[in-house]
Amino acid sequence: MFHYTVETTKSLEEAIQSLEQSLKEEKFGVLWQFDVKDTLQKKGFEFNQPFQVLEVCNPEEAQRVLSQNQLVGYFLPCKIVVYEDAGMTKIGMPKPTALIQMVEDESLNEIARDIENRMISSIDKSI
Repeated sequence: MFHYTVETTKSLEEAIQSLEQSLKEEKFGVLWQFDVKDTLQKKGFEFNQPFQVLEVCNPEEAQRVLSQNQLVGYFLPCKIVVYEDAGMTKIGMPKPTALIQMVEDESLNEIARDIENRMISSIDKSI
């Protein structure tokens, strides 16, 4: 499976706040938060589902992978989505181990696995 997704009974705002805190513990910061619902509605499109995209980065890890293979920059920063679905808040991300396969550079697999584990840990702590 290309993604990791969990559910929580927390509100969208509570989940994001908790997620930001747990990401900080792993030295990831939220660079940008994109409100999909708000943006689409401002552009005249009907979309009523709360849906946030967080772009997150750990500068040390970004420098490490980009130094080995600049194609990894196509996946940076990492994305985490937080959205409401059927009365639950979902938090998910594409798995770095799945994305890194597209670069076809086996030397990056271990780094991707480490980053993935740390991001999953951050997501799990936030629920």
